[in-house]
Amino acid sequence: MAIGALTPPQDDMPQREVLVEFPDNRLLIDLCGEYDRNLTDIEQKLSVQIVRRGNQLVVLGDDESQKQAIEVLQALYTRLEGGRDVEAADVDRELRMGNSEAGTGTREGDQLEMFRGGTVEIKTRKKLVEPRTDAQKAYVQSLFNNELAFGIGPAGTGKTYLAVAAGVSMFIGGHVDRIILSRPAVEAGEKLGYLPGDMKDKVDPYMQPLYDALNDFLPGKQLAKLIEEKRIEIAPLAFMRGRTLANAFVVLDEAQNATTMQMKMFLTRLGEGSRMVITGDRSQVDLPRGVQSGLKDAERLLKTIPNISFNYFTSKDVVRHPLVAAIIEAYEADVGRETG
Repeated sequence: MAIGALTPPQDDMPQREVLVEFPDNRLLIDLCGEYDRNLTDIEQKLSVQIVRRGNQLVVLGDDESQKQAIEVLQALYTRLEGGRDVEAADVDRELRMGNSEAGTGTREGDQLEMFRGGTVEIKTRKKLVEPRTDAQKAYVQSLFNNELAFGIGPAGTGKTYLAVAAGVSMFIGGHVDRIILSRPAVEAGEKLGYLPGDMKDKVDPYMQPLYDALNDFLPGKQLAKLIEEKRIEIAPLAFMRGRTLANAFVVLDEAQNATTMQMKMFLTRLGEGSRMVITGDRSQVDLPRGVQSGLKDAERLLKTIPNISFNYFTSKDVVRHPLVAAIIEAYEADVGRETG
């Protein structure tokens, strides 16, 4: 890749052109995306203009925006050179994270081999999962570096998705023997008893997000077989009482809806060779009025204990539709006005 300035900056010309040359024109086509949609996304997010000339891209804009755009383009091209695809999510991740991949924020000796060199990714049977924000990156590292990790923040920030991906990765890598996923079966408006069917039929709708995540990472037949063999379990929180969960990757989702006693019960299930992840959103508590959230108590009581990490997300880490971040920010602002 070669970079050169075509037009030097002048007082009456605040923008300058920088030319970036890419040796492989086939990879450049993939970099630009269908109908140049990747370039369009970069232009809109960074307020630059990108013009394609053969196997070169001309970037126009102010110095800082140009620099960011070129770094994103180079990172995506390097990804293509490594034999990996570039999709909209990859462009979004590079725009969010920039050059933050250069450092990991933890001591190298504490990291698994997968993190050496600064790259953070989770390999599963069906796909490669990569964090899109700095907070997600730190969270993924903590999932592998700590026996107990908390992921706390609004919906759409990847807390559960990344935790399940890490569990699948550790399972297929032989680091754990089982995956156990759990949620409190707390109603958010509709009573369990009103739903048709037996207990499994009543509970499964609450567990569906966990099934959805697993289906993203494991082939359908293999997933069904593992569930049948109980090497993967998906169950309500109440079913965890009395168990010791050894050599397992354990996830408690929607932990804000666990009571203090339920949270204590769940945390004390941790056995030898296991890792545990607790995820929750403090703004979506569905417990009856006056019942304290166990997630809040766990934050207060456990923050000073070694090998327990707390990872926090904000609306800036939302990786669903952009409107989701705007909706979360609007509700947070309204709460601030009410309490102010």
